[in-house]
Amino acid sequence: MPKNTLLLCTGLSGTGKSYFIQNTLPNGLFYNLKSATTRPMRNGESNGNPYYFMTEQQFELIDLATYLWVNEAFWTPGTPKWLYGVPETEIKAHLGQNMVYDVIQPKYAKQLIDWFKKNNLDKHYNFRIAYFLPTDINLETAAKRANMPNDLDVRRANTCDPIDFLKAGLDIDYILQPRANIYNPRLTQHIKNLQKHTR
Repeated sequence: MPKNTLLLCTGLSGTGKSYFIQNTLPNGLFYNLKSATTRPMRNGESNGNPYYFMTEQQFELIDLATYLWVNEAFWTPGTPKWLYGVPETEIKAHLGQNMVYDVIQPKYAKQLIDWFKKNNLDKHYNFRIAYFLPTDINLETAAKRANMPNDLDVRRANTCDPIDFLKAGLDIDYILQPRANIYNPRLTQHIKNLQKHTR
């Protein structure tokens, strides 16, 4: 029996990760893992879309496979912490399915892989790292759309460069740039193979 795939999509905001997951991956082939977060909702968001929104107290009580504090460098007492993490229950509810995880920094992709290995799930899953090449994105424009304090600082601090993969101890399996309509042929073939086994 072939293994399922955990596809880790890493890259800066605006590189096309979400578009790729929502519009390029075959419908129903991958479950898109959702993180819990304590950051405020933005316009157009709701609980469960695209995150499970929680208070800091609720967040600290759940078991997490990953733990991100993205505004730690800019946090001051009395202001909200922007915490993110994939709840263990989120993963366990979808075991047996291919999964995809959208994350900026490689070190958090490594956290998720380590959780799978700690729980002996690498017997059932292989791990694939897709690096979404940066584009000429205007982070200041994106931050203004978010309309949140320190959002621009947070976006600049959360890097995704080749050195970040080295520091995390991860090898890149696929490089792609959906915004330029450039896809990795080996990733395309891997997806086709998964489709054959799920029919």
